[in-house]
Amino acid sequence: MATDKKTDQVLSVEKRLKSLYELQTILSEIDRIKTIRGELPLEVKDLEDQIAGLQTRLENYAREIDELSHAMAEEKNKIADSRAKIAKYNEQIDNVRNNREYDLLHKEVEYQSLEIELAEKHINEHARAIENRKADVAATTERIEDLKHILAEKQAELEEIISETRQEEENLRLKAKEIESHIDDERLLQAFKRIRKNAHNGLGIVYVQRNACGGCFNRIPPQKQMEIRLHKKVIVCEYCGRIMIDPALAGVEETPAK
Repeated sequence: MATDKKTDQVLSVEKRLKSLYELQTILSEIDRIKTIRGELPLEVKDLEDQIAGLQTRLENYAREIDELSHAMAEEKNKIADSRAKIAKYNEQIDNVRNNREYDLLHKEVEYQSLEIELAEKHINEHARAIENRKADVAATTERIEDLKHILAEKQAELEEIISETRQEEENLRLKAKEIESHIDDERLLQAFKRIRKNAHNGLGIVYVQRNACGGCFNRIPPQKQMEIRLHKKVIVCEYCGRIMIDPALAGVEETPAK
């Protein structure tokens, strides 16, 4: 009875390891499909972000033009007001009774004349700023149109690649989920995913190659090699942290060490 239980335990470890290796094979294939897409998804996202940023810039330009136009209108109102005052002061000058009144009115006319000059200066400055912003708007709009054209091409290219591989990827993901459902050790499964995520090549489980870890290629001590072949427990590489299995369990013919 105890022997049967021990055998079941060994078979269970073997089954888990074999399922993990099969799962990794499928996940690696999904990674291959993603590699086919290359940098396109990132390029599309970058173009979308650039366009959004430029459109925000256009909105800022439009708001600035409105503010400058409003400021010009205020300056024109100041000019009209100053001219009205000058006309009034000139009428009063014709009716002054002494030099003191004449000097005061003359100074008011000079002051309003200076106000007109200042307002005209501001109007010219605002007008130049508006022209500059309009030029910025034209250049930015042209840039947005260019980027939209590039984006459309990239999106079409990406969609074509995705459409060619979509069904294959969906089938692989379904198969991966099915295998995961058969792995009855959740901690082992999560550990495998964590190792795989941190591995530069996406391999969380590797088979022994010429008495060395198939991930980092560090040599494995003889005793640990024996434990790996027995499949009684999960063995992790002490150097890279990957789960190790023997080639036979991975369905790979072992190459003799020289």
